[in-house]
Amino acid sequence: MTHVPARDRQLDLLYSDTETELRAAVREVLADKAGWRDVLARTETAETYDTALWRTLAAEVGVAGLLIPEALGGAGASYREAAVVAEEIGRGITPVPFLGSAVVATTALLSAGDLELLTELASGSLTAALAVPFATVPGRLPAPTVRIEGARADDPTATYRLSGQVLGVADALPADVLLVPADGVPYGLYAVRVREAGVGVAPVVSLDQTRQLGDLTLAGAAARRVASGPAAEAAVVAALLAGAGVLASEQFGLAERALEVTVAYVQERRQFARPVGGFQAIKHRLADLWVAVTQARAVARSAANGLVNDNGTETELAVALAKAACSDTALKAAQEMIQLHGGIGFTWEHPAHLFLKRAKADSIGFGTADAHRASLARLVNLLPPSAS
Repeated sequence: MTHVPARDRQLDLLYSDTETELRAAVREVLADKAGWRDVLARTETAETYDTALWRTLAAEVGVAGLLIPEALGGAGASYREAAVVAEEIGRGITPVPFLGSAVVATTALLSAGDLELLTELASGSLTAALAVPFATVPGRLPAPTVRIEGARADDPTATYRLSGQVLGVADALPADVLLVPADGVPYGLYAVRVREAGVGVAPVVSLDQTRQLGDLTLAGAAARRVASGPAAEAAVVAALLAGAGVLASEQFGLAERALEVTVAYVQERRQFARPVGGFQAIKHRLADLWVAVTQARAVARSAANGLVNDNGTETELAVALAKAACSDTALKAAQEMIQLHGGIGFTWEHPAHLFLKRAKADSIGFGTADAHRASLARLVNLLPPSAS
């Protein structure tokens, strides 16, 4: 993949040539190896994640190390490029751990400066996940549900043992390493190898089987400390913010594809000797949806741009706005997709339900739309109605 230096940019919502080339490369792989029928078939198996596809994307396109510096074997790209990949994954409702490993876990490790794991992630030989509930809202540290045993938390040379449970972790099932926030003085972030004794990851029956959640259980599991104190807190906060920002781009991609499929269908489906897309009521609904999708693209691109420039509160505002807007738009697009497809849209044989399930799950991931609207109000010092 062509190298893109991670540099400060002015607000530019247009796609660069490199981003367009990256999109084409990812779309080609997904079209060849992850059509919606393949995705649907996989949801009915025990292996809901497509690990073979993930290895292909990591090795041939380099998406696993997209955010990792070239010196560590990565692409040295930025969140703008990561957002483009997320758009394509949303369009294809693709069951790969890009968000959890290449964005969230990678951001945490970049913040903590853990070169060892970053090098393994860049090569694609390792997949990681941050062990926090998928519904965790950015801007606040999740309360640790894992404790440290057998060593002082402030001893950097200690061998650590972790015990506890974390429920509803996204992209934990295919992960080789879990980054676990743990209680202690100070607060810490620890790397746990999944194959170690005392580590269990159990699949959860999830609404969205294309991103099946997992429950993590640790019983005296060996762990290595990645960061502690303020550094660990900063790593988790940065990872959650990046996760929400890039997830907004995934939601936009899903909404855009749902609109495209629906428009194509109403142009073919005929009723009363004319395409149903010619009826005024249908035109109005699709026009409204097109406006919403276009707006979703703008706010998602703004969030990705904000993550690149890291302008503190401005970036938090951009991410909160994008996640709130894109959550609503993706859900609306998926609902309209089902409704405007008529009877076929309600069947298991049509992909519409896959779009709806991913849209609903994504709307909860890293904070609901309402949670992000509350964050927006807090960030701009807008008092609630009862206090005004």
